[in-house]
Amino acid sequence: MRHKHASVQELLPLDDVTRDVLCLRGGDYRAVLEAGTVNFALKSEPEQEAILAGYRRFLNGLAYPLQVLVRIVPTDVEVYLAGLRDSRNARSGDIWRRLALDHEAFVRRLARERALLDRRCYVVIPAGTGGAFDRTRVAWPGRPARQDADATTLATARRTLTFRCSEVAQGLAAFGVPTRRLAAAELVALWQAALAGTPVTAGGLSPLASPVLTRPVEMTAPRTEAARA
Repeated sequence: MRHKHASVQELLPLDDVTRDVLCLRGGDYRAVLEAGTVNFALKSEPEQEAILAGYRRFLNGLAYPLQVLVRIVPTDVEVYLAGLRDSRNARSGDIWRRLALDHEAFVRRLARERALLDRRCYVVIPAGTGGAFDRTRVAWPGRPARQDADATTLATARRTLTFRCSEVAQGLAAFGVPTRRLAAAELVALWQAALAGTPVTAGGLSPLASPVLTRPVEMTAPRTEAARA
Protein backbone atom coordinates (compact mmCIF):
# COMPACT_ATOMS: atom_id res chain seq x y z
CA MET A 1 0.00 0.00 0.00
CA ARG A 2 1.14 3.52 -0.73
CA HIS A 3 1.36 5.90 2.20
CA LYS A 4 0.74 9.56 1.56
CA HIS A 5 3.16 11.77 3.48
CA ALA A 6 1.82 14.93 5.04
CA SER A 7 3.28 18.24 3.92
CA VAL A 8 5.14 20.47 6.34
CA GLN A 9 2.26 22.97 6.27
CA GLU A 10 -0.12 20.28 7.50
CA LEU A 11 2.17 19.49 10.42
CA LEU A 12 2.46 23.10 11.62
CA PRO A 13 -0.34 24.82 13.57
CA LEU A 14 0.17 28.14 11.76
CA ASP A 15 -2.52 29.31 9.33
CA ASP A 16 -1.51 32.89 8.61
CA VAL A 17 0.38 35.96 9.84
CA THR A 18 -1.59 39.17 9.55
CA ARG A 19 0.03 42.41 10.68
CA ASP A 20 1.22 41.65 14.22
CA VAL A 21 -0.94 38.58 14.90
CA LEU A 22 -0.16 34.88 14.46
CA CYS A 23 -3.29 33.03 13.32
CA LEU A 24 -3.27 29.41 14.47
CA ARG A 25 -5.55 26.59 13.47
CA GLY A 26 -8.75 26.12 15.41
CA GLY A 27 -9.43 29.79 16.11
CA ASP A 28 -6.45 30.66 18.31
CA TYR A 29 -4.27 33.75 17.92
CA ARG A 30 -0.94 34.86 19.35
CA ALA A 31 1.05 38.06 19.77
CA VAL A 32 4.76 38.09 20.60
CA LEU A 33 6.67 40.60 22.70
CA GLU A 34 10.44 40.73 22.66
CA ALA A 35 11.63 41.38 26.20
CA GLY A 36 14.86 42.93 27.33
CA THR A 37 16.84 41.68 30.29
CA VAL A 38 18.01 42.95 33.67
CA ASN A 39 21.57 42.35 34.88
CA PHE A 40 20.41 40.88 38.18
CA ALA A 41 23.90 40.03 39.46
CA LEU A 42 25.05 43.66 39.33
CA LYS A 43 22.08 44.94 41.33
CA SER A 44 22.28 45.69 45.03
CA GLU A 45 20.42 43.46 47.47
CA PRO A 46 17.48 45.89 47.89
CA GLU A 47 17.24 46.23 44.09
CA GLN A 48 17.24 42.45 43.67
CA GLU A 49 14.46 42.11 46.26
CA ALA A 50 12.44 44.80 44.45
CA ILE A 51 12.86 43.00 41.11
CA LEU A 52 11.74 39.68 42.60
CA ALA A 53 8.76 41.32 44.29
CA GLY A 54 7.77 42.98 41.01
CA TYR A 55 8.07 39.67 39.16
CA ARG A 56 5.88 37.94 41.75
CA ARG A 57 3.24 40.67 41.44
CA PHE A 58 3.35 40.34 37.66
CA LEU A 59 2.82 36.56 37.75
CA ASN A 60 0.10 36.71 40.41
CA GLY A 61 -1.81 39.31 38.40
CA LEU A 62 -2.05 37.22 35.22
CA ALA A 63 -5.48 35.87 34.30
CA TYR A 64 -4.28 33.90 31.24
CA PRO A 65 -1.32 31.63 30.41
CA LEU A 66 1.87 32.91 28.83
CA GLN A 67 4.67 31.18 26.95
CA VAL A 68 8.23 32.37 27.58
CA LEU A 69 10.73 31.55 24.85
CA VAL A 70 14.46 32.02 25.45
CA ARG A 71 16.69 31.53 22.40
CA ILE A 72 20.47 31.32 22.76
CA VAL A 73 22.20 31.25 19.39
CA PRO A 74 25.69 32.05 18.08
CA THR A 75 26.23 35.74 17.47
CA ASP A 76 26.87 36.84 13.89
CA VAL A 77 29.76 39.23 14.50
CA GLU A 78 29.92 40.19 10.82
CA VAL A 79 26.55 41.94 11.12
CA TYR A 80 27.82 43.91 14.09
CA LEU A 81 31.11 44.76 12.38
CA ALA A 82 29.30 45.84 9.21
CA GLY A 83 27.31 48.34 11.25
CA LEU A 84 30.51 49.48 12.92
CA ARG A 85 32.16 50.08 9.55
CA ASP A 86 29.16 52.07 8.32
CA SER A 87 29.34 54.25 11.42
CA ARG A 88 33.09 54.64 10.96
CA ASN A 89 32.71 55.74 7.35
CA ALA A 90 30.03 58.25 8.31
CA ARG A 91 32.32 59.98 10.80
CA SER A 92 35.39 62.05 10.06
CA GLY A 93 38.64 62.09 11.98
CA ASP A 94 41.64 59.80 12.14
CA ILE A 95 41.21 59.19 15.89
CA TRP A 96 37.71 57.74 15.42
CA ARG A 97 38.85 55.54 12.53
CA ARG A 98 41.78 54.17 14.56
CA LEU A 99 39.51 53.43 17.52
CA ALA A 100 37.01 51.68 15.24
CA LEU A 101 39.75 49.56 13.63
CA ASP A 102 41.15 48.62 17.05
CA HIS A 103 37.68 47.65 18.27
CA GLU A 104 37.04 45.56 15.15
CA ALA A 105 40.35 43.72 15.68
CA PHE A 106 39.40 43.13 19.33
CA VAL A 107 35.98 41.69 18.42
CA ARG A 108 37.48 39.37 15.81
CA ARG A 109 40.11 38.16 18.26
CA LEU A 110 37.44 37.58 20.91
CA ALA A 111 35.29 35.64 18.39
CA ARG A 112 38.26 33.39 17.57
CA GLU A 113 38.96 32.66 21.23
CA ARG A 114 35.40 32.27 22.48
CA ALA A 115 31.99 31.36 21.11
CA LEU A 116 29.89 34.53 21.32
CA LEU A 117 26.26 33.78 22.11
CA ASP A 118 23.25 36.02 21.69
CA ARG A 119 20.33 35.60 24.10
CA ARG A 120 16.84 36.72 23.06
CA CYS A 121 13.73 36.52 25.24
CA TYR A 122 10.17 36.47 23.91
CA VAL A 123 6.77 36.43 25.61
CA VAL A 124 3.98 34.76 23.61
CA ILE A 125 0.53 36.07 24.51
CA PRO A 126 -2.60 34.04 23.61
CA ALA A 127 -6.14 34.92 22.56
CA GLY A 128 -8.87 32.85 20.99
CA THR A 129 -11.39 30.14 21.63
CA GLY A 130 -9.22 27.06 21.89
CA GLY A 131 -10.63 25.67 18.65
CA ALA A 132 -14.28 25.96 19.76
CA PHE A 133 -14.99 28.48 17.00
CA ASP A 134 -14.57 25.82 14.32
CA ARG A 135 -17.17 23.64 16.03
CA THR A 136 -19.76 26.40 16.47
CA ARG A 137 -19.53 28.11 13.09
CA VAL A 138 -22.95 28.40 11.43
CA ALA A 139 -23.29 28.73 7.64
CA TRP A 140 -26.21 30.95 6.70
CA PRO A 141 -27.86 30.33 3.29
CA GLY A 142 -26.32 32.49 0.61
CA ARG A 143 -23.79 34.05 2.96
CA PRO A 144 -20.05 33.21 3.23
CA ALA A 145 -20.18 32.62 6.98
CA ARG A 146 -16.61 31.34 7.18
CA GLN A 147 -14.98 34.52 5.86
CA ASP A 148 -17.29 36.85 7.82
CA ALA A 149 -16.85 34.86 11.03
CA ASP A 150 -13.09 34.69 10.59
CA ALA A 151 -12.88 38.45 10.11
CA THR A 152 -15.03 39.08 13.19
CA THR A 153 -13.04 36.67 15.33
CA LEU A 154 -9.74 38.13 14.15
CA ALA A 155 -10.88 41.66 15.01
CA THR A 156 -11.97 40.51 18.48
CA ALA A 157 -8.70 38.64 19.00
CA ARG A 158 -6.69 41.67 17.86
CA ARG A 159 -8.40 43.89 20.44
CA THR A 160 -7.80 41.29 23.15
CA LEU A 161 -4.14 40.92 22.20
CA THR A 162 -3.63 44.69 22.13
CA PHE A 163 -4.98 44.97 25.67
CA ARG A 164 -2.99 41.99 26.94
CA CYS A 165 0.24 43.16 25.30
CA SER A 166 -0.16 46.54 26.99
CA GLU A 167 -0.89 44.83 30.32
CA VAL A 168 2.14 42.54 30.07
CA ALA A 169 4.41 45.37 28.92
CA GLN A 170 3.39 47.51 31.90
CA GLY A 171 3.84 44.60 34.29
CA LEU A 172 7.36 43.84 33.03
CA ALA A 173 8.34 47.51 32.88
CA ALA A 174 7.46 47.84 36.57
CA PHE A 175 10.66 45.97 37.46
CA GLY A 176 12.85 47.27 34.64
CA VAL A 177 12.23 44.90 31.71
CA PRO A 178 11.54 46.74 28.41
CA THR A 179 9.40 45.13 25.72
CA ARG A 180 8.31 45.71 22.15
CA ARG A 181 5.75 43.92 20.01
CA LEU A 182 6.93 42.06 16.92
CA ALA A 183 5.47 43.01 13.54
CA ALA A 184 4.49 40.58 10.76
CA ALA A 185 7.92 40.29 9.10
CA GLU A 186 9.58 39.75 12.48
CA LEU A 187 7.02 37.09 13.44
CA VAL A 188 7.72 35.20 10.21
CA ALA A 189 11.47 35.49 10.78
CA LEU A 190 11.17 34.28 14.38
CA TRP A 191 8.98 31.32 13.39
CA GLN A 192 11.41 30.31 10.65
CA ALA A 193 14.47 30.77 12.88
CA ALA A 194 12.93 28.75 15.72
CA LEU A 195 12.24 25.84 13.35
CA ALA A 196 15.72 25.98 11.82
CA GLY A 197 17.58 26.74 15.07
CA THR A 198 19.25 29.80 13.54
CA PRO A 199 19.45 33.48 14.57
CA VAL A 200 16.71 35.87 13.48
CA THR A 201 18.04 37.77 10.47
CA ALA A 202 15.01 39.68 9.13
CA GLY A 203 14.38 43.25 10.18
CA GLY A 204 17.94 44.06 11.18
CA LEU A 205 19.16 44.28 14.75
CA SER A 206 16.65 44.54 17.54
CA PRO A 207 16.45 47.91 19.31
CA LEU A 208 16.29 46.12 22.64
CA ALA A 209 19.59 45.58 24.37
CA SER A 210 20.54 41.91 24.51
CA PRO A 211 23.57 40.70 26.45
CA VAL A 212 26.19 38.69 24.59
CA LEU A 213 27.37 35.62 26.47
CA THR A 214 30.82 34.17 25.94
CA ARG A 215 31.78 30.55 26.05
CA PRO A 216 35.02 28.78 25.14
CA VAL A 217 35.08 27.55 21.55
CA GLU A 218 35.63 23.91 22.50
CA MET A 219 32.34 23.80 24.39
CA THR A 220 29.10 23.17 22.54
CA ALA A 221 26.56 25.95 22.93
CA PRO A 222 22.84 25.10 23.14
CA ARG A 223 20.98 26.43 20.15
CA THR A 224 17.53 26.96 21.59
CA GLU A 225 15.85 26.73 24.94
CA ALA A 226 12.18 27.13 25.70
CA ALA A 227 10.22 27.32 28.96
CA ARG A 228 6.54 27.64 29.67
CA ALA A 229 4.90 29.61 32.39
